Amino acid sequence: MEKGKVISGEYGRIIVRQKSSKDIELGELLIAENDSSKILTQVFDLQYGSQLSDKNLQLVSGLKLEEENDLEMMDPHLRNYTLAFLKPMIDLSPDKTKICKKLPKFFSTVREIKEEDLKFLRSSSNNFFVGNLRSGSKTMDVPISLPGEKVLSHHILIPGTTGRGKSVLMSNLLWDSLDKDYCGILVLDPHDEYHEKLKKKESENLVYYTSKDEPGARSLKINLKSIKPYHFEGVVNFSDPQMQALGIYYKQFGEKWIESILLEKPLQGNVSFREDTIAVVRRRLLHLLGLEFANNQISCKSIFSFQAGESTVSDICSDLRQGNTVITDTSSFSGTVELLIGSLIAHSIFNQYKQMKNNDSKPVISIVLEEAPRVLGKEVLEKGSNVFASIAREGRKFKVGLIAITQLPSLIPREVLANMNTKIILGVEMKPERQAIIESAAQDLSDDDRNIASLDKGEAIISSNFAKFAVPVSIPFFDEFIKKDIKEQDTSKKDFSGMDLS
Repeated sequence: MEKGKVISGEYGRIIVRQKSSKDIELGELLIAENDSSKILTQVFDLQYGSQLSDKNLQLVSGLKLEEENDLEMMDPHLRNYTLAFLKPMIDLSPDKTKICKKLPKFFSTVREIKEEDLKFLRSSSNNFFVGNLRSGSKTMDVPISLPGEKVLSHHILIPGTTGRGKSVLMSNLLWDSLDKDYCGILVLDPHDEYHEKLKKKESENLVYYTSKDEPGARSLKINLKSIKPYHFEGVVNFSDPQMQALGIYYKQFGEKWIESILLEKPLQGNVSFREDTIAVVRRRLLHLLGLEFANNQISCKSIFSFQAGESTVSDICSDLRQGNTVITDTSSFSGTVELLIGSLIAHSIFNQYKQMKNNDSKPVISIVLEEAPRVLGKEVLEKGSNVFASIAREGRKFKVGLIAITQLPSLIPREVLANMNTKIILGVEMKPERQAIIESAAQDLSDDDRNIASLDKGEAIISSNFAKFAVPVSIPFFDEFIKKDIKEQDTSKKDFSGMDLS
């Protein structure tokens, strides 16, 4: 279906005159046809065009407005029109598909994209589904998948304003990857929303830890002996003297260092700290870990315990190494406790993978971080690094990655954003946030500022080192997305053909 003709422009800014009977949308994918090849292009701007001067246009509009004149313009479809500005993305040559480095010819036909133009977007067994290809506001029946193992190990950033579909997207990604053995995913779930959705799949690969009494769930109890001073880095804002005190107590008392601080056991040697330093440390540990101190006795009132939970962290790491999806319900805790739990698990699994000589046979581990600037933000990292920042910098070498979700990507340092090699960009209204995304994207998105701002709920742009171009997608609603799997699951339950009932 012809939509326009190429009339002028330059590389990166091809100007097309729109056919009067057709509509062209911002973000729409169009094919510019040459003699022997096709060029996949995308609309990044729209503008009015006219053969009349501005003065004449103002005069005609004035006559229509003020005089109620029925003046009709001669050949209006020829004299007034819409100009679309396109950027070339992919050269669809007959022999191979490659990044476009040429211009279409003058007066080339520009037409609507068809499914047969997109044969190069092939999926493989190790890919995970993100959404369906989107052309403007039209959703096409072309599934878009990414190479799962590579994408997860090289980190994913999901930026988007509230209400644009971050939770739906994450639910879809978790559902699709649940039964794939190339990855294990840790989800720190502050809203306890993912388990209820994912358990519909009835998969053995779903593991749920919670402090609540729920059938089939594992108890989220963590032994205090599992905690080391470095687990607090980037999680609790201890001062330098306070961190030094934690380190000295751990060095002298080993696994009983927390108990020793709370009981105010004296330090050996010529080591001492100010009383107010130790008092602040005691008070913050009691509050953070949910402990009470009375009559020289310590009682545990939270998930942290001196007796139970000795194997919880190692069990979670074992689940991840087996390619399971582990949902950790942190809805009952403060954000600081949630991050401490994440720090414990992240340190453990990251150290295990770094010590393994051959990671090729191990699944990639991905850690989902809601409100990522809490541990990856500039202000946090200026006070010192933490395990999540270390994973962002070097985790890909050891098959450990992050899925960072945020409304405010501008709070994350540029070098960290640059390490997030796949960005699934949802609607972002604030200019500084869009700019941070554009400056760190895998593809050139300098002309996509308006496109990103205009993304509706469930619409996204994928910018990835593992995609040939910035791919516009439409993310399906979760209930729609899982219908096929649920139907197949129900069918298999009713199929007794393989059973001998005699």
